[in-house]
Amino acid sequence: MRIKAVEIENFRLLRDVSVGLEDRTTLIVGRNNSGKTSIAELFRRLLGEKLPSFRMEDFSLGSHECFWTAFGASLEGAPAPAVAALLPAIKITIDITYDVNAPDLGPLSDCIVDLDPNCSDARLILTYGPRPTASATLFADLTVGEDVALNRLALFRALGSRVASAYTALLEAVDPNDPTNRKSLEPKTLTTLIRGGFINAQRGLDDDTHRERDVLGKVVEVLFQSALTDPVDPGKRTTAEQLKTAVEQIQADLHAGFNAKLTSLLPTFDLFGYPGLSDPGLVTETSFDVDKLLNDHTKVRYVGVNGMTLPETYNGLGVRNLVYMLLQLLRFFREYQATPTTAGVHLIFIEEPEAHLHPQMQEVFIRQLDQITGAFVTQLNENRPWPVQFVVTTHSPHMANEARFEAMRYFLSVPDGEGTRCSVVKDLRKGMGGAPEPDREFLHQYLTLTRCDLFFADKAVLVEGTAERILLPAMIRKTDSTAAGQLQLGSQYLTVMEVGGAYAHRFFDLLSFLELRTLIITDIDAVKPNDGGKRVAVPVAEGLFTSNGCLKALFGDDVSPEALLGKTAAEKTTGIRRIAFQVPEAQGGPCGRSFEDAFILANPARFPLGDGDQALAAYSLASDQKKSTFALEHAIEQTDWNVPQYIAEGLRWLAEGNPAPAEPVPPIAVEIVADAGGVAVNVAEVVDNG
Repeated sequence: MRIKAVEIENFRLLRDVSVGLEDRTTLIVGRNNSGKTSIAELFRRLLGEKLPSFRMEDFSLGSHECFWTAFGASLEGAPAPAVAALLPAIKITIDITYDVNAPDLGPLSDCIVDLDPNCSDARLILTYGPRPTASATLFADLTVGEDVALNRLALFRALGSRVASAYTALLEAVDPNDPTNRKSLEPKTLTTLIRGGFINAQRGLDDDTHRERDVLGKVVEVLFQSALTDPVDPGKRTTAEQLKTAVEQIQADLHAGFNAKLTSLLPTFDLFGYPGLSDPGLVTETSFDVDKLLNDHTKVRYVGVNGMTLPETYNGLGVRNLVYMLLQLLRFFREYQATPTTAGVHLIFIEEPEAHLHPQMQEVFIRQLDQITGAFVTQLNENRPWPVQFVVTTHSPHMANEARFEAMRYFLSVPDGEGTRCSVVKDLRKGMGGAPEPDREFLHQYLTLTRCDLFFADKAVLVEGTAERILLPAMIRKTDSTAAGQLQLGSQYLTVMEVGGAYAHRFFDLLSFLELRTLIITDIDAVKPNDGGKRVAVPVAEGLFTSNGCLKALFGDDVSPEALLGKTAAEKTTGIRRIAFQVPEAQGGPCGRSFEDAFILANPARFPLGDGDQALAAYSLASDQKKSTFALEHAIEQTDWNVPQYIAEGLRWLAEGNPAPAEPVPPIAVEIVADAGGVAVNVAEVVDNG
């Protein structure tokens, strides 16, 4: 049994998304504020101890117009059911696949409502929707003035405190083949069927100012309780029982010695002048509770030397983070073992496991998740399966490198109406649009061998070779400095990939799939046939064809350098992708064939070209240069130079179209609430509730 897919509507940035889950580990990647945290928070609500509930801030900003429309209908006297139908609802659909031949489906049995013997899916839908009386609860006593903006402000301020009483959660089992075939379930059925575990992004590991926060020590209590009922290892049960007996013995000794002496310090009632009050006698009793002893007074410390032990804070944050996550996984497993009625699925969210871990440790962690699970099953559970599914959210390209390509879900934030944004989820298991199989395999291998920064950047530059990659940061700074008052590329989240001219076009489908604004910097690579018919490299003015695979893929196999030089900016641009190749620095001037000779032609004062054919001289001089040495010299030592025109034009184009919201980011709203205990400050970020 496993969760196959989850569909989410109207929760924060997750306005309308579908996320498929892998059998074991699903990796969620994407830029900041793209909705990755939202999915973990949603399941934290669904699988918590309390019934799932949501606040007004949890509704997607794009759904707020529905409240306004329903308010208008209410003012016009529409009946309550009609008004309720206009209100938005947060809706979560969970598809669970199971083995139809399994002898016992446990709690899932109540969720299967279809009669198709070949159907192996069950569907649960939790709807946080309006009650029948929602319109009266939400809109009572709200008046309307002439100022629409003030009306909207008054409405949404009122809704903040009224949604909880106007909405309710409803859980239903739905026939996957017939949506009209439904069965109501108790909301707690969800937590019976699916057990949750959460390792939060903020783990308090760097807080060494509060010594009581020994986060590793909190795990010990769970391990003790699970050992008492360990179904596999009698040695652990015996040890736990011995610990419990030892505490009970301490309890008896305390009562016999410590409490007897402590009681002698108590006064009698005679001391208070109440002779008529019979004195029943007072005694003290100090109790030791095993749970509190472990939770409040037991700490995990590291082994030192000379009999000393060291506290958690004496170890590096990376090691502490790794140890904490491993112990938490063991804790989740032990809790699952100790549950009398085991859930069909154990869903564990791990947020940003890369915190404080160096790159190699990040790669090892994501690689070892399956092996950790296997070790728990074989060593601690007599090979009985642990139906666990991991959902890992990360910003780490190193983890993305180690994960299977098809296991990644790419979260992308896109505009959703005026001033609002929502998430789009790209499932790499379903392919990359129309990318052919050879290209998908190539991209998988390439991104496995290099960095998957593409999944986390706002924009990308694909370069031909080493020289362009080394000099690109300097070229960006120089180009930005000539564009004062315009969007600056240096302040945007950019990834640079060295792909070579022969392979750049194979990234086109992936770039379109990721909706990533991209500049491809490549070489014109002019060639012509020699006497033997073989195409050889020549200066651009002599060229009849190009050997550049990317240019041929875009403009045809037989495109000539002359035709390429005539291409306009529009012809070089396809949607959010643009190609840049060598052009003359001045109209009708010489043109470079590669980056090095184009660089030389852009800086004639720095290079001895003589009075003859400038293009031929630059071509000859460039052929004598070692690319990396040439680039490093001009990146570090000789820094006073001009950016070749074709690159400057491309960088200015790339700087445009910033994916950030056009509207300024709203300020943080601070609400000051007075209560009996003083003043509390509630801080709510109202940017995009992602």
